[in-house]
Formats: sequence, structure tokens, C-alpha cells
Amino acid sequence: MWVAVSFEQAEGIVYVCAKCGAKLKSEDLAYIGILECLECGYEVLRKARPDTVKMVRGR
Repeated sequence: MWVAVSFEQAEGIVYVCAKCGAKLKSEDLAYIGILECLECGYEVLRKARPDTVKMVRGR
């Protein structure tokens, strides 16, 4: 199930451009109001993965 969240509500989320790899904060995207990379203008962004590693114990 997909839930639409506006950039104004999503604070502290970092997006990465799929083309040039630039890191963008959701606050910067909300200020401009468009969903595209500020460096190259590409319109495909993905959420950045956290730096922590999730450990799962095998059975």
C-alpha cells in the first residue's frame, strides 16, 4: 500500500539522485516545490539507505 507524503511533512529524509548521485534533503525539495535533482535536473530520486546495518540471526 502506497501512502502519499508531501515534502512539507517529511522532514530529515535524504534523497539520492539516480543519475549523478547528489544527496538532497527533503527540506530543500519542499522549498523549491518540484521533484527533481538540483544538480543535474534528473527527475528520478530514491531514498538514501541508513548507515546502520541490521543484524539478523540465522536459524
